[in-house]
Amino acid sequence: MTEKGVEVEYKFGTMIEIPRAALTADEIAEYAEFFSFGTNDLTQMTFGYSRDDAEGKFLNRYVEQKILASNPFETLDTKGVGQLVEMSMTKGKAVNASLVGGVCGEHGGDPDSVKFCHRIGLNYVSCSPFRIPQAKLAAAQAVVEGK
Repeated sequence: MTEKGVEVEYKFGTMIEIPRAALTADEIAEYAEFFSFGTNDLTQMTFGYSRDDAEGKFLNRYVEQKILASNPFETLDTKGVGQLVEMSMTKGKAVNASLVGGVCGEHGGDPDSVKFCHRIGLNYVSCSPFRIPQAKLAAAQAVVEGK
């Protein structure tokens, strides 16, 4: 940038996709300006099974038999994965008060997941283009419901 005389504004951050990263968020926050939670991978690692194997074999039965309230790859598991995300942000902000966080992936287009992320203080959503309208609506509803 010095050589070309150009300044580019950027932020330095990381994806949190595995439980250990979530658990050591305070150490990571010393260097990061944002956390982007890759909740699909974090869900796979937290539950201990691959999405491809689970959805094709037993996951629908778990939902039908009420072992799980919903498919955790469609709606964020707030008791497990959500707790890791919330704890990560709490630990990270204790070290870096200006830390921002967001959700990245399919959960970013799910209204219930977006509302949960808003309640725990995440700042942004990253999702596939076809989910953007739904994510925007869910984010706006979360703000209105929070007032």
